[in-house]
Amino acid sequence: MKHVTTVIDIPATPEQVWATLVDTAAYPAWNPFITKLSGELAHGQRLDVRIAPPGGRTMTFKPTVTCVEAGRRLEWLGSVGVRGIFDGRHTFTLEALGDEGTRLTQSEEFSGLLVPFTGTVLARTRAGFEAMNEGLRRRVVAGARA
Repeated sequence: MKHVTTVIDIPATPEQVWATLVDTAAYPAWNPFITKLSGELAHGQRLDVRIAPPGGRTMTFKPTVTCVEAGRRLEWLGSVGVRGIFDGRHTFTLEALGDEGTRLTQSEEFSGLLVPFTGTVLARTRAGFEAMNEGLRRRVVAGARA
């Protein structure tokens, strides 16, 4: 099993961050990593997700939502091919920082037979998470000022 975790502090409330995170129709306007996300963000629902990792090829997959705690946590589980070959559990966690804003942690836990051969994939995933985090921060801050 391998993990990728990124963290960013956003000067806004968890509710403001959550509202932007779950407004998936707006992703093409600000999200350089997850360029498409459609489907209902509800437990057990399948999503249609397209990612564009920096320096990598665009990939589409259909994960299943495993956790939704409004304003706090969103999680899905996806697989490339058959389950157990290359699986990823993607998690967004929001933590209130009082007057400081919100801490967003974005992580992925990879498992499956192909994980030992995914070094460059993990590096590109980290770069994609960081780009998405920064895009989210900018979008939330711009919305908070409007």
